[in-house]
Amino acid sequence: MKKRLISCLLALALALGLAPASLAAAQSEAAQVLAALDVMVGDENGDLQLERTITRAEFTKLVIAASPYRDAAGAEASVSPYPDVPRTHWAAPYVQVAVTAGYVTGYLDGTFRPGNTITLAEGVTMVLRLLGYQNSDFPGAYPSGQMAAYRSLELDENVAAGQNDPMTRQDALWLFYNLMTVKNKSGVYYLNALEPTRNLVDSQGNLDRVALVNTAMDGPVVAEGNWRETLPFDPAAALVYRDGTISTLAAVQDWDVVYWSESMRTLWVYSKKVTGTLEQITPASQPASVTVAGQTYALETGEAVYTLSDVGGSFRVGDLVTLLLGRNGGVAAVRPADTVASEVVGLVTALDTASYTDANGNTYTSKTVTLTTTAGAAAVYPSDVKGLEVGDLVRVTAGEGHLEIGALNSAALTGRFSDGGQRLAGYDLADGAEILDTYENTAQRVYPSRLDGVTLERGDVRYYALDQDGQIETLILDDVTGDLHTYGILTEVQESTIPSAMRGVYTMQMGDTQTQVVTSGVIYSLSKAPCVVKGPLSAPDRIANLTAVNLDSATGTTARGSDGRSYPVWEKAAVYEVKNGKYYASSLERVKESGGALTGYYDKAPSQGGCIRVILSK
Repeated sequence: MKKRLISCLLALALALGLAPASLAAAQSEAAQVLAALDVMVGDENGDLQLERTITRAEFTKLVIAASPYRDAAGAEASVSPYPDVPRTHWAAPYVQVAVTAGYVTGYLDGTFRPGNTITLAEGVTMVLRLLGYQNSDFPGAYPSGQMAAYRSLELDENVAAGQNDPMTRQDALWLFYNLMTVKNKSGVYYLNALEPTRNLVDSQGNLDRVALVNTAMDGPVVAEGNWRETLPFDPAAALVYRDGTISTLAAVQDWDVVYWSESMRTLWVYSKKVTGTLEQITPASQPASVTVAGQTYALETGEAVYTLSDVGGSFRVGDLVTLLLGRNGGVAAVRPADTVASEVVGLVTALDTASYTDANGNTYTSKTVTLTTTAGAAAVYPSDVKGLEVGDLVRVTAGEGHLEIGALNSAALTGRFSDGGQRLAGYDLADGAEILDTYENTAQRVYPSRLDGVTLERGDVRYYALDQDGQIETLILDDVTGDLHTYGILTEVQESTIPSAMRGVYTMQMGDTQTQVVTSGVIYSLSKAPCVVKGPLSAPDRIANLTAVNLDSATGTTARGSDGRSYPVWEKAAVYEVKNGKYYASSLERVKESGGALTGYYDKAPSQGGCIRVILSK
């Protein structure tokens, strides 16, 4: 059975020399699993030294680390297990436990030879004993039966050594990784027997690496003061991920939330923050969630629960706070807003009023401003700022005991996105850069890959900001992607051109639903065909037909036109089968099976942010 991994949200990597890319990725995952299990962790710098051979003593230590006796090996052995392994030998505790458990035996002359390189046959024999097999289970001359079981159980996947060859540490890595998803003599997957309460391998032999890595994480700690000294290892040599992207220790900023794994020599860092009035603590006696800026967040750590509880008493409803969010998007820690340098930037989507409670428990009514932030979230803030209008760009910062909301000054930028959308007009995009595309009073977050190859012209950028390294950390666009609009098919078109009664009545199909769109005082000279509606359907700003292109092929991301050009396909593109003049919602897989001719409809050139929005099969 080929070992498989459930799709992982954390794309972790280790240095793997010149191994081919596909094997390197698989080997990285294998190394990650063994590190998370504290089986094979490398030196103080996390170097696994995979190229060198492994000794019998080193392999025995791995056997015990991968066994139910992993906590039984003390700092010292109580006896000398072999004449050449005195109780003062570094490996004596592991050899003693391995001998007692029946995993290993010495040579006929009574020695163990701890410094000898171990052969594959010797290593396989030990691993089979972990699985519950004994020599009596394998008839015939040693090690033919053991090696046959090694191959039939598929312990041999990616192991390079032959039967009598000395094993490398890379061979050992694969052998122990393969072990985890092999069934033992009793028919239970080995890792499930080793970790019986966690169910890390499913019935098909899939290893849930996400759950494994999550349980290997410790922390968090807030990046403030001497936080590095609180870690159990020197983070200077650690692998660092910040907001899900591989990063560096230097990129960790004050008030980031940091998780770590000592065995994996890895840091996972999260920078998301929420600043606003603490509106509610639920329940007040034993907090589980808080509401800030109109949004409710679960409490993710004991520290957050304590500081918001009656016992901790650090914060009360009405206080101005900054929530530091952890890996699951919940609250990892809470700090007074005026101590944390943070700001919120976004588009004003609504102006209203709401009731609040101040720090003394008194209720009051305040005008509010609702934003779509550059993180793509909705936030509601009390505000008495005059002159704000829906559609404005604003910045929210914490002042002394209150929030300051001010308009953003526009900042123009032109140029082309390249390198997968990670570079624009000579600037790199920062890790976790936040991009917002806007249209009037609507907005949505955009990710860099969506913009790869798009050229921004004058007027396309409403605002941008650079971080301390001169990289773009915030970017607000003006209707560049077109993803905020509505796309469908005009199935009926009625247009009156009489000047005194100019009116359009358009029947638009979206999926299997028909909607009527009416315009007064304007018509658009439309055809019955795929279209785009800008603005609300109840009062559109503009309606236009899309441009057709015959397609030779199409996938969920890319289509090839009969003109030889490649067109990106919108992730929400609608696919229809056309039969007898009617449109039936379908899918690419289905229309490919039917063999119908495909026509794609796009809104504007890909270099301007456009893509195919509708695909028809006839």
